[in-house]
Amino acid sequence: MSIQERLNNAILKRRHENALRELTVTNNLVDFCSNDYLGFAQNAEIHDYLLQELPKLRKIGSTGSRLLKGNYSLIEKVENEIANFHQAPAALFFNSGFEANAGLIASVVSRHDTIIYDELCHASLREGIRLSAATAFSFAHNDTAALTNKLQKAKGEKFIVIESVYSMDGDCCPLKEIVSIAKTFNAAIILDEAHATGVIGNKGQGLAQHLALQNDIFARVHTFGKAIGNNGAVVMGDEVLRQYLINFCKPFIYTTAPNYLQVLAVKKAYTLLAGQHESIATLNKNIQHFTFLISRFKHIQMLPSGSAIFSIIIPGNDSVKLAAKYIQNAGYDVRPVLSPTVPEGKERLRICLHSFNTELEIERFVKLLEQITGIIQSDTTA
Repeated sequence: MSIQERLNNAILKRRHENALRELTVTNNLVDFCSNDYLGFAQNAEIHDYLLQELPKLRKIGSTGSRLLKGNYSLIEKVENEIANFHQAPAALFFNSGFEANAGLIASVVSRHDTIIYDELCHASLREGIRLSAATAFSFAHNDTAALTNKLQKAKGEKFIVIESVYSMDGDCCPLKEIVSIAKTFNAAIILDEAHATGVIGNKGQGLAQHLALQNDIFARVHTFGKAIGNNGAVVMGDEVLRQYLINFCKPFIYTTAPNYLQVLAVKKAYTLLAGQHESIATLNKNIQHFTFLISRFKHIQMLPSGSAIFSIIIPGNDSVKLAAKYIQNAGYDVRPVLSPTVPEGKERLRICLHSFNTELEIERFVKLLEQITGIIQSDTTA
């Protein structure tokens, strides 16, 4: 069998299972699916700031890795500002959250260590775990008793890998309990704050600071592809961790540094957060409104959420794709999440709320959810 035949067979199998992933472009639909929680990706202040700063730049591209020609004073200044905002001794800028998560774990954890990770951890964290070659055990989602049980069997240095907000379910980790367990077993916590950044805390500082636990976390990863409205990430910890990553983290060492416009956009977004941007209050108001409205419909199966992410369970790839198409045809952008991305029978509509969604949009959207879930339930029980 040729390489092309093998690849094509895999695609055909995925298509036969009705689980084929495809790129789509949707225009002029009301956004209920993006991670742009605060609307910063389309924020006029950030846009105007970039136009103002652009003529001052001698160049846009960084032209190399940070250890060659790619380091510059602006990126170090922004790293310091972000570290101060998140009450961390030091921060290191990465091109993406995937690079930050995978590179952090792969470089810091050795094959002699043990990693205990939540079973719903993101693929970037799992990739870092795989590359580290450490002994690794998953524990049942948010189950602190299961975490304790696995730690009792751990050898070498112990690492707990978790997320503040889980991107598919939208719920938060029990961070206070996990910090207490980590102290008992002398384990280091690696916390991915991707979907908590800009959302949790009065200024969007994230879950660790919201609970005043930032000093109990070995490494925090705050990414910019969600509420910050851009791309990139920072790994935060003490100065020793920063220096170690500069010397041993391959995705940092061998990657072209972030460009000037990216760093400027992130800088301005954090300036807005520091000023307690009104978007956070509006987002929380919209979350409360959506939750109240949908609670009236008992036939809608929604997972518990502690964030701006809500998952409506509609079992079966066919059914959840039909539901998404129905809602899209009505003018609202929502996407189906299919198995095998989520377990079979847990297929869902993944809904993200934003500060820019209006009350009327939310009310109409909930009505569409009520209609299509009712239709699908009637069909499956007939």
